[in-house]
Amino acid sequence: MGWADRPVGGVTTGIAMSEEPKDDGIVLTEAQKRARRSRSIAIALSLAALVILFYVVTLAKGPIVLVRPL
Repeated sequence: MGWADRPVGGVTTGIAMSEEPKDDGIVLTEAQKRARRSRSIAIALSLAALVILFYVVTLAKGPIVLVRPL
């Protein structure tokens, strides 16, 4: 076996990418998928509320925030 016949980095390149994974991993039930979606929506809404709060507070303070002694 010469240098050209050896696998790159110790991995055979032809087999590694062509095989389909045999294990599906963790399969969530429909109830778990709904709970995950509900959590994601709750996180997104709370993040949006925080962004809106920061924007409103910034508008309420006005440009006086930029006027300060050096």
